[in-house]
Amino acid sequence: MLIAIVGSNVCPIESLDYEIFENEIFKQDWRSANKSRILKYVVLKWALALVIGLATGLVGFFNNISVENIAGYKLLLTSSFMAKEEYYKAFAVYASMNVGLATAAAALCAFIAPAAAGSGIPEVKAYLNGIDAYSILAPSTLFVKIFGSILGVSAGFVVGKEGPMVHTGACIASLLGQGGSRKYHLTWSWLRYFKNDRDRRDLITCGAAAGVAAAFRAPVGGVLFALEEAASWWRSALLWRTFFTTAVVAIVLRCFVQYCDTGNCGLFGQGGLIMYDVSAADATYSAPDILAVLLLGVIGGIFGSIYNYLVDKVIRTYSIIHEKGAAPKILLVITISLLTSSVSYGLPWFATCIACPTDVTVSCPTVGKAGNYISFNCPTGYYNDIASLFLNTNDDAIRNLFSTDTTKEFHIYSLFIFFAAVFILGIITYGIAIPSGLFIPVILAGACYGRLVGRLFESISSLDTGLFALLGAASLLGGTMRMTVSLCIILLELTNDLLLLPLVMLVLLISKTVADNFNKGIYDQIVKIKGLPYLEAHAEPYMKDLVTSDVVSGPLVTFSGVEKVGYIMHALRTTGHNGFPVIDEPPFSDTPELCGLVLRSHLLTLLNGKVFSKERVRGEEILRRFGPFDFAKAGSGKGLKVEDLDIEEEDMEMYVDLHPITNASPYTVVETMSLAKAAILFRQLGLRHLCLVPKSQGRSPIVGILTRHDFMPEHILGLDPNIKRHNN
Repeated sequence: MLIAIVGSNVCPIESLDYEIFENEIFKQDWRSANKSRILKYVVLKWALALVIGLATGLVGFFNNISVENIAGYKLLLTSSFMAKEEYYKAFAVYASMNVGLATAAAALCAFIAPAAAGSGIPEVKAYLNGIDAYSILAPSTLFVKIFGSILGVSAGFVVGKEGPMVHTGACIASLLGQGGSRKYHLTWSWLRYFKNDRDRRDLITCGAAAGVAAAFRAPVGGVLFALEEAASWWRSALLWRTFFTTAVVAIVLRCFVQYCDTGNCGLFGQGGLIMYDVSAADATYSAPDILAVLLLGVIGGIFGSIYNYLVDKVIRTYSIIHEKGAAPKILLVITISLLTSSVSYGLPWFATCIACPTDVTVSCPTVGKAGNYISFNCPTGYYNDIASLFLNTNDDAIRNLFSTDTTKEFHIYSLFIFFAAVFILGIITYGIAIPSGLFIPVILAGACYGRLVGRLFESISSLDTGLFALLGAASLLGGTMRMTVSLCIILLELTNDLLLLPLVMLVLLISKTVADNFNKGIYDQIVKIKGLPYLEAHAEPYMKDLVTSDVVSGPLVTFSGVEKVGYIMHALRTTGHNGFPVIDEPPFSDTPELCGLVLRSHLLTLLNGKVFSKERVRGEEILRRFGPFDFAKAGSGKGLKVEDLDIEEEDMEMYVDLHPITNASPYTVVETMSLAKAAILFRQLGLRHLCLVPKSQGRSPIVGILTRHDFMPEHILGLDPNIKRHNN
């Protein structure tokens, strides 16, 4: 059994069973399935996709409206004291509300669901790769992810709610797909068809795509994000369902945003469905603009790799603090909250008041609402450009940076100050015990230097500085996330400017290429930090020099086709194996042969039913007593364990027939297959066990079993320290 860091706790992890388990009980069930049952299964799959879309859309809207109103009230209250020139009282109110919201978010994570801390995208990515870590998709995690994200973003941290929305969508899909939760007495028998890892994986992929669609209001971007970044396994039928799910999310959000435009949602509703619309700007460009884009791509790649390196160091440092318990976690959150509040309120005092432009259509300075021109400490007719970025919600700060036809709105040194502050605060904030997304801090920092480059090329460029801000955000996103297609479409859906597509594509390709020379993407690094045994799409170069038998772990525990109960109980108690080879021997076969593979969970269910015999013979009673749903995987509630079995002493000497529950067609490879080839096969098929068979006859019919652990670099390099690890 492997262990990993989930949230801020060290927890055991296991692999998921994506393989179709072809034993006699399941074959009998498949043969008896009629058309109405198949139709019910298909309809339920699409119905669940619909429900996932509806639920995720509702949660996404709830998050938005809550953050806008809570943060808006906090900022309005602060502004009211500023207007009275009660500056110390204004800071006290601002900082105390931030600390209060931050403490509440940290308490939820520390005491209820530590797995809800952070973005959640690395955990979802790991789950879809076949890793089942404790509580990453539990109902308690869903609850804390929703409310912790609202509280954390409202507290003024340099974090976003977008990453947590992906985790939220996956949690919603998991809760529906596992037939509810037995632990919380929420179960639905009509969802029993989905009590397997294969169908849950598809639903959680839909949930992750829906989360992106709800966070960015980007339905197509959500599908591409799931395809490019989240999912390790894909097929055309899944593409249709994820597209349908994200379309439902888009419709839900559109309906609620239109409702809010009438003024019924408090401070929310000003952004419309397109969050950062820059389509009003002229997107014509020439040779100097291409040169600027190349520069932005290089800058984004360098800053992105630096960002990832520093986040890696910060998370490793914070993990030491988190090991000390809940109180240090909360204290760290309070410390970062006070620092963020001090920076956000203190830096605007160093800004020079700027006279309001005369040709704007909005009020200047902005009073009583979010906007480009916050007065802060400036007299009537003037605004504070740094305050316009800090004393707004993160979404409004991005709108200000992306705003078009406002070339001189921000001083160059103000952009430098804001970039440095956001870059550093984004790094030190990620990793604390609150739900926190990485997209918004990266977009804010990238938009800053994008606008700076726009000012630098102002004399020779025809592009608006707001468009340069968008390209800067794209470059830093490419440099940190290392995604291309999905980011490109998400940014286009966010900004509603298709004419900028070639430049966005170019800047993403350059920034990713530059950054790949230094380190991995941010989510890949976090997966590694957490110790999650993620299988890469490619094999390491040194694997080509090894064969499968070189890395197989032992000792191998096998069962006979009809085995003594006592021996099975001993094996279950003394090993943590989840799969056992079943070997038929005379009189059940002429020579020893591999009958198949039996799972630990199936053995526990079979032993719990006590279908034993005194003689070592095959029996048909198991097929009559058990159905396929008896062996369905438990949800988030408690599954059957060895300690739960009530096996008496006389039962230990009896026999049980394992043939009905044995997978008679497990995936097998010859022991001389290269490890690189086996690793690709293992990942592409989504396996948990891969059986090794001997190349020559006259030996045991099985050499060993390869699991995820055997493909991990740490295991392989530990067996032979002389192997040199290379980077592809």
